[in-house]
Amino acid sequence: MCGICCVVSLSVQHTTGGFFKDDLLCNLRRRGPNSSQHLIKTVSDLSYQCLFSGHILHLRGLMTPQPLTDIDNSVFLWNGEVFNGIHVGTAENDTEVMFHHLSSCSSETDILSLFSSVQGPWSFIYYQASRHYLWFGRDYFGRRSLLWQFNNELDRALCLSSVSALSESDNQWQEVPASGVYKIDLKACAISESLVLTFYPWKYQSRENAIEETFLSGLDQISKDLPAYVSLTMSESKLSLITPVVPLNRTVPETSVDSHCRNITNSTVTVEDLHRFLAEEHKKKLVQQLIDVLSEAVKRRVLYLFRDTGQLTGEIPSMPTKKAHVAILFSGGIDSMLIATLADRHIPSEEPIDLLNVAFMIKEQTIQSKQKKQHELHSCQECCKKLDTTIVDNFSCFNVPDRITGRAGLEELETINPSRTWNFVEINVTLEELKRMRQQRIRHLVYPLDTVLDDSIGCAVWFASRGEGFITTQGDVKPYKSSAKVVLTGIGADEQLAGYSRHRVCFKKYGLEGLNKELGMELARISSRNLGRDDRIIGDHGKEARFPFLDEDVVSFLNSLPVSEKADLTLPRGIGEKLLLRLAAKELGLTASTILPKRAMQFGSRIAKMENSKEKASDKCSRLQSVSVD
Repeated sequence: MCGICCVVSLSVQHTTGGFFKDDLLCNLRRRGPNSSQHLIKTVSDLSYQCLFSGHILHLRGLMTPQPLTDIDNSVFLWNGEVFNGIHVGTAENDTEVMFHHLSSCSSETDILSLFSSVQGPWSFIYYQASRHYLWFGRDYFGRRSLLWQFNNELDRALCLSSVSALSESDNQWQEVPASGVYKIDLKACAISESLVLTFYPWKYQSRENAIEETFLSGLDQISKDLPAYVSLTMSESKLSLITPVVPLNRTVPETSVDSHCRNITNSTVTVEDLHRFLAEEHKKKLVQQLIDVLSEAVKRRVLYLFRDTGQLTGEIPSMPTKKAHVAILFSGGIDSMLIATLADRHIPSEEPIDLLNVAFMIKEQTIQSKQKKQHELHSCQECCKKLDTTIVDNFSCFNVPDRITGRAGLEELETINPSRTWNFVEINVTLEELKRMRQQRIRHLVYPLDTVLDDSIGCAVWFASRGEGFITTQGDVKPYKSSAKVVLTGIGADEQLAGYSRHRVCFKKYGLEGLNKELGMELARISSRNLGRDDRIIGDHGKEARFPFLDEDVVSFLNSLPVSEKADLTLPRGIGEKLLLRLAAKELGLTASTILPKRAMQFGSRIAKMENSKEKASDKCSRLQSVSVD
């Protein structure tokens, strides 16, 4: 994982340094703490200049500083992971492999074919020196952040960067849309003194006639957010990338699907209800297919990293244990529990796994009432019976819903594999620290997103992925800081398996056809709503976010199924949403966590209750827009 940046000026009179400020450099270095390098390319006869800046977080193969250059003077910046599609040897670095392939490309078609083949998250910047082309873009889901900023005052300058610095000028940063990849002909732009972007959209291979429709809708959407002096066009050959996943199956059964659990009510949901579904041979086969494809996705994400096996944890001198290389954003809910269970299959048995559980301080006046209503936090009595005895009195003001379910989830994992060291990291955040770190760090990372929901999720994920908290070992509570460079997150499960409350609302109003439309929209907008933001947030700690539920093979498998096989929203909360996932968890030996209802992170961690509980999620957040007086 890296911080990458490129500044282009179509005039050698205005240097790229005017764009490359110290605060931007600082933000990039936090993402890539292991190596930082810069390279400037000036083409005087064509009057353009490019600055390339690469900042490396070393995760696999040999340490490979960026920018990379070749004998043709081409330049490559890569922030990604090749998990499949292109062979990368165990000891190889995927940046070098990708650059080698790019240097061998002889046409635009070859370049587009290469990026169509890559499975895994990526953003890139590639200067093709022989043709004066600058290529850049993000993967289909937008799992890696890339922003752009245009500046007409500096002769149509452009800055591309993994992360921004807050700008007080009119030249605002925007996320590069993950709708395709882009090319700038620097020679042509320098001659014409205009900035033209050529757009190559994603399209499904099986829908040859859909390219015009795909392009036109994407072109209009992107163009409306660009400055007037920047134009977007399609290549004359109408080339495109091939979407790495199959189209969504929108089949709706002619008759209602029979269920063995039609008599379930909200008060009677039990783990046994899932067992009855698994008695169906067809359903059991689908569950096993999901387990297989998701297990392989987790395997790729926990093994493709450098392990310095000789080192011990340095955080707690009194605990001479091996250090964790993988952490999981962990609430004890079905998504994080399933990821943890599958990670346990593939991570070396002697290596700990960090379970990062964040909680925001409950207001004093609400603690007593919360304790009286503790049973309302859970849908199953089985879970509650375990939890009363595990609450740490010293931290009672942090006993938020996700802390309670997280502890219960830890017990389940310890039952499945008692020999594994599971570091349940209790990350406790006060209002004072929240305000301080939002001002110093978080608001810069959430930007250019700006809603109350972005603030809540951004802050929760930032503190969780920082990994600073406490662990309890043999009854002793000790400070702990996670050493893991890889952070697994469950994002993508709700979007594909109808996990959100809005999916139930949609289903009640419009049935399965409406639900299909909603789920199709979820993945289409996940890059702009979630993934760029989360990549910037987690990357700020010199860590890499990895998303097993958004593995291309996982998405293709789920897309191939009709929605009626993935969820049954006629059933109550805690079983109907993400039904297929719950059945997989039950098959893997999980118990009470399999029937926990979906609870959004902002509510489970209680950050949504800390400052202004009357706000709407879609409101612009004034706390993100505030400017420090320091």
